[in-house]
Amino acid sequence: MLIDTHINVHGDAYAEDLDQVLDAARAAGVSPMIAICCRLHEFEEVAAIAEKHDDVYCTIGAHPHHAKDRPDITADELLEIAKHPKVVAIGETGLDFHYNHSPAEDQYPSLRAHIEAARRADLPIILHCREADTQMADLLEEEMRKGAFRPLLHCYTGGAELARRASALGSYFSASGIITFKKAEDVRAVFSDIVPEDRVIIETDCPYLAPVPHRGRRNEPSYLPHVLEKLCEVKGWGADEGAQRTTQAALRLFDRIAMS
Repeated sequence: MLIDTHINVHGDAYAEDLDQVLDAARAAGVSPMIAICCRLHEFEEVAAIAEKHDDVYCTIGAHPHHAKDRPDITADELLEIAKHPKVVAIGETGLDFHYNHSPAEDQYPSLRAHIEAARRADLPIILHCREADTQMADLLEEEMRKGAFRPLLHCYTGGAELARRASALGSYFSASGIITFKKAEDVRAVFSDIVPEDRVIIETDCPYLAPVPHRGRRNEPSYLPHVLEKLCEVKGWGADEGAQRTTQAALRLFDRIAMS
């Protein structure tokens, strides 16, 4: 059994066939799954999916693209929402200086509020980072000095230095379909040489980043075994070992997931 730790199953991408998508994932051995909240106002929609399906959990957060929508969000507000019984993490949040859809002066306070909520709730925090490696590493080290929390650098495509600094703080890392891309040698090198074997998990980040051999299609959780296959090749694991390692790591990080 594999755990998909990052799926975006709400919105137009799966409006007509969400149930079929989830059934296909289960048939491929993928369950449970975590539906990610990227906009605060969409939490009810995300939570409704988790409520409908026993093996789907959810998060609460604001992606850095949308930090400008509620730059004044507080840890207290996030904590109140996180009381929902299917919430297993805070995020997606982070820093993105590639698109700059939200200005940095909105991204930083939003991220800090999410970290404070994760720290106080003892929930993992799911982090997005693009073209912000140094800034993210500096902030994580600063925040960790205030009190421990559990970071996950999701869909990791950052450089070696961020990986080293985040790893020293106990961070987890997730591999996505990108690890299968022909030109992703640098990503594979980080997972091979730096990412700890007991802190690596897998995700689809669907509906984006479909792995080879499905690249270019809408991504689905049922494609997750292709991500695992490439990760096992990179880490030198057998298929069963890789499935066991990533599942155990995911359950250790997302420790509010109930397994039957």
